[in-house]
Amino acid sequence: MIESQRNEPFETPSHEEILAITPMHVEALESSNDDAVWVTAGMKVVLVTTIGRKSGNVHKTPVPYWLDGSGNRVIVASFAGADRNPAWYHNLADKNANPTVTVREQDEVWDSDAEVLQTPEYEEIWAQLTADRPFYIDYQAGISRRIPLIRIPKP
Repeated sequence: MIESQRNEPFETPSHEEILAITPMHVEALESSNDDAVWVTAGMKVVLVTTIGRKSGNVHKTPVPYWLDGSGNRVIVASFAGADRNPAWYHNLADKNANPTVTVREQDEVWDSDAEVLQTPEYEEIWAQLTADRPFYIDYQAGISRRIPLIRIPKP
C-alpha cells in the first residue's frame, strides 16, 4: 500500500500567476537546496529541464511530484486545470526533441526516460494520486482534456 502523500491546503494560482512565478521559482531552486524552496504546500518539487520541440531552447519547470508504489516520481500536467496542456508537457512528450529529460531534486540530478502513462495504468495511478491530492479531481472536472500523468523514473 502506498503511504499517504497529502498536500497542505493552498489556493490555486491563476495561469497568469503561474507563468509569472515560475522564473522566480526556478531561480530559487537553482540557488538553494533548502526544503523551504523544494516543498510547496507540503508537496515535494522536481525541476524538469526539457528542450523546446519547436524552438530548441532549454526550458526549466518546477513541478510537484507524487511517488508511485515503486518509488518513481509521477508528475501531473494539470496546468492548474487549464483547458490546454502546459508547454513543458508537449516538450517532454516529444521523444524526438527530448529522448530523455534532466531532473533535479534538491541536490540530486539525473536523466530520465519520462513515460506518459496510458490506460489502464493511468486509471490506477490517477485513483491513488487523487486519494492524496483531491484538488486534481476538481481540475479534471472543469476541463475536457484528460490531464496527463508522467512517470519520471530515477536510474
